[in-house]
Amino acid sequence: MIAPEEFLEDSREQGLTELEDFLRIPSISSQPERADDVRRAAGHLAEQYQRIGLQNAQVIETAGHPVVYADWLKAPGKPTVLLYGHYDVQPVDPLDLWTSPPFEPRQQDGLLFGRGTSDDKGQIALHWQAIHAWLRTTGELPLNLKVIAEGEEEIGSPNFEEFVRAHRDRLTSDYCVISDTAMVAKGIPAITYALRGLIYFELRVEAADSDLHSGNLGGIAPNPAQALAEILVQLKDPAGHVLVPGFYDGVRPLSDDERRQFARIPFDEVEMKRIYGLRALHGEPGFTPTERNWARPTLDVNGIWGGYQGPGKKTIIPAWAAAKFSCRLVPDQDPIAVSEALRRHIDEVAPKTVRVTVTELSGQGDPWITPVDHPLIAAGQRALRNVYGTEPALIRAGGSIGAVDVMGRLLEAPCLLVGFVLPDCFAHAPNERLDLDSFFLGRKAALHLWEEIAAIGIPATQTSPAPSPRHQ
Repeated sequence: MIAPEEFLEDSREQGLTELEDFLRIPSISSQPERADDVRRAAGHLAEQYQRIGLQNAQVIETAGHPVVYADWLKAPGKPTVLLYGHYDVQPVDPLDLWTSPPFEPRQQDGLLFGRGTSDDKGQIALHWQAIHAWLRTTGELPLNLKVIAEGEEEIGSPNFEEFVRAHRDRLTSDYCVISDTAMVAKGIPAITYALRGLIYFELRVEAADSDLHSGNLGGIAPNPAQALAEILVQLKDPAGHVLVPGFYDGVRPLSDDERRQFARIPFDEVEMKRIYGLRALHGEPGFTPTERNWARPTLDVNGIWGGYQGPGKKTIIPAWAAAKFSCRLVPDQDPIAVSEALRRHIDEVAPKTVRVTVTELSGQGDPWITPVDHPLIAAGQRALRNVYGTEPALIRAGGSIGAVDVMGRLLEAPCLLVGFVLPDCFAHAPNERLDLDSFFLGRKAALHLWEEIAAIGIPATQTSPAPSPRHQ
């Protein structure tokens, strides 16, 4: 009988083939015309879970895209872990910037290119392959495991909280593990202990019932595009400081130890500008780029439209103009209070000659943070140290994962965020890629993670949930 690590080593090519088959399904959750593909990806994943030996694999319907579930609950007296990932992916636009078709995986120079390679299909695959190694070589796992994969993470998880509420008994666990974050750099693993939250708005400015002739009414009628610009420039100053009164209320300041830890993280400004084609970095004064990205709130305009945008000229004053903007929030900001402050500020600064509507788009996440001295964090550190031979970094992340807050809050289970992709993986962008060395090391780390969590046992205040009759 071979050991699980040996099985993983022998199955490297098979593992890549499995991942590439998964990547070929264009499961773009934001595009209605891809709904059948999203569902096909869910079915494909359920088949993988069943194939590797997990039980009760099924596609569970929600009000939107489905959730995939499977479990293995045959370790009495051992803790139960809920493993989360998402199988939906971002749109691929602009398509002309891809060097190869986004849903035809391509290997080159130790990288695997394709949409979803890093976010998050690659990380789902490395976990199922580590689980397979355990079950194929030993016939068992060192703990009880429940696996879910969401199909709406890339659109803000609008139905995930309802799903968890409806299936709380089935999902109850001692701990949660999420692999939808990144490492610090190649060979330097990381555990993410905090995420920024997200609120998202559409701002619409209207002045007339239709577009107006700019010769007949120019200088008389208000211009919504101009008014929109005036509003937007009063949300944030040129240095990046948000001007909304009350916006920074509740922001948890960085401790001296956190700043020291962040300073240990490699940051190459020249390389970052080269990779992304930036002329310069930008942001709040008084904070390093890492601190701004991980621990400071932001307000960003995500899109502006309105008026004539076709070829040639059309001399009009547009009837309306609109913008979308979002705020990344940090512990301990209150999203409701921030939303109300934004509405008040926009109402105060908006020209009185136009009508302004602010719509908050649903499906966002609150900021999240967990104590770095929790035994679950220590278990993750041991697993990573064992595989990488170096001390894992404890980091925050600038992004948002709405499911983390939902699971931590509704299931009352601590969450471990450990990712195995590189920061320059181009997630959400053309030419998304997965570093294959990191993928294969990640499989080994996932293998050891279950041993280390099993070793910390069931929390003293909980008992391991017993399988329900429908799970036996």
